[in-house]
Amino acid sequence: MTTHASESIGGRRLHDCLLSGMSGNAEQVIVGLNWTLVAARGGAGMAQTPARGTAGCRSLPRPGSYSGQPLAALAALWQSENVFEHAIAVAAINARWNRFDLEGSPRNGLELIENRGERTVVIGRFPGVAERHPGIAVVEREPRPGEYPESAIETLLPKAEFVAVTASTIINGSLPRILTLCKDAFVLMIGPSTPLSPALFDLGIAALSGFVAADIGRLARAVSEGGAVAALRPFGRYVTIQRESRH
Repeated sequence: MTTHASESIGGRRLHDCLLSGMSGNAEQVIVGLNWTLVAARGGAGMAQTPARGTAGCRSLPRPGSYSGQPLAALAALWQSENVFEHAIAVAAINARWNRFDLEGSPRNGLELIENRGERTVVIGRFPGVAERHPGIAVVEREPRPGEYPESAIETLLPKAEFVAVTASTIINGSLPRILTLCKDAFVLMIGPSTPLSPALFDLGIAALSGFVAADIGRLARAVSEGGAVAALRPFGRYVTIQRESRH
């Protein structure tokens, strides 16, 4: 499942809803070892930096030109064939939605996961989740013993009642297919790459748990120096928003 989301009808709808209301310019763009950061006046967004998959240097098409561009122009890189530009696009989108003043629950989204055995499917390897919730189905691109390969979503998701999905599925393009397969499940998206956009509720996601930056200077330094999630956490806060109950 490596096709960009923009190549499917579901992906185009995802793209369109996330790009609504884009304004302002990117003040800083960093493509770090683990995370890509786009900072703007009203907010900052992150996206997981894709694995290079090749030896030696690999460049973005226009290094040195991304900072200062309109967020809308960076978000349009969603269509790019370059995976790093695609990550910049997601980070720019998150800079629009994950505003510094955004309000929501401070809970870590991992706390919302419910154990319903294999009717709980977690897509992505979150530290400690399998240990805290024995019997759930964990799906990974490179599965370890006890985990399922990506191909298993075709059989696991239609029966699922609770699905927790990494926000990296936006970047790798697999989210539209995932949402198609689990229309009746409670779907939770987790991770610093999560766009905290209520528009995603209309696509079938019930809860969004992401990251809102607070100290841009120190966050940017941590990203540029290869920081992982634990290194970023002190420079922002978790925010979780949920869809209103439907009766």
